[in-house]
Amino acid sequence: MENLSVYRNTAIKKGLWPIRDKKESYHRILDKAIARFNEELAAIEQRCLDSKENAEVLYRSVLKSLTDMQHTCEEFEKSVRYDKTIIKDAQARFREKTEFIMSKSYLVNRARIWPQGYQGDHKTLEGIYRNIPLSEGIGYYLDMYFLNVALANGVRNRIKKLEEILRKEIAAKDAPSILNLACGSCRELMGIIPEISASKAKAICVDNDNDALAFAQDRLSYTDILPQIEFRKYNTLRMFDHELNMIEFGPQDIIYSIGHFDYLDDDFLVKMLRALYLLLKPGGKLIAAFKDADRYAAQPYHWFVNWHGFLQRNKGDFDSLLDRAGIPDSALSTTREKSGVIIFYTVTKK
Repeated sequence: MENLSVYRNTAIKKGLWPIRDKKESYHRILDKAIARFNEELAAIEQRCLDSKENAEVLYRSVLKSLTDMQHTCEEFEKSVRYDKTIIKDAQARFREKTEFIMSKSYLVNRARIWPQGYQGDHKTLEGIYRNIPLSEGIGYYLDMYFLNVALANGVRNRIKKLEEILRKEIAAKDAPSILNLACGSCRELMGIIPEISASKAKAICVDNDNDALAFAQDRLSYTDILPQIEFRKYNTLRMFDHELNMIEFGPQDIIYSIGHFDYLDDDFLVKMLRALYLLLKPGGKLIAAFKDADRYAAQPYHWFVNWHGFLQRNKGDFDSLLDRAGIPDSALSTTREKSGVIIFYTVTKK
């Protein structure tokens, strides 16, 4: 697939690429790239009907088309000087024009339409955790792509790293109190059942989605730790106030969230981090995981699907936010999951 720079250079020669105020020119050039992308995927879809086609070859073909289109989207963003209004319009335009083919992927479609009413719901994340394509035909290969981009691998590794951290922290305390924010499916708890049981830990799992809470409770109902877990519907956006947090939850030994903080703007997140730090008991731990934008490409999430809510931050941004929250450097330790995409901060209350 020709990338956007080829189209742009051609347009310049033909006088179609003025320096300013030519929004429609940008879109015409991008539309040509999208049309080529659709043609390629439609041709691959026909190949999927041939039983003689090799699955690995088909996947490589889909991967090439998607990778080329990703680069085209990156070029477009640069060409419009990262104008947010132009880019947002172009992303919606892309999804509309590719709907007929991309919607054949269960996972891509789910991340476009938000059936739970919000981005990154527990069922979408469970699909990533399970790492199994759920569609047929070309949808199968689009599912594979969705499951294998860098950030999806990081999200799967994130659960394992969280289990490792929690296992260590729970084992070091007697009957620890645990607060799990935006808990979703609580998948990580399934991996540390022996430690929870042996330590007599008590955990409060908070989410604003009743379906997520019901899913997590049902999953844990098959274990012996269910009596140690409280599931509570609560809007975590209220948790910027220390006095209210003390009334609702009381002091905690361990507070953690592994995806929620990425969706909160800077000023609000600073207030929440400060309030959560104050909620810790002496020696308590705040565990916060962040997606490091320097380690993954955002275009598959911002263009191919409609998953744009998590903010693009890097380690320098995280360090600054924690500093603004009044958390001393001496209280911090960091680690990453295996791929390096997700960074974990553990904050120890002095």
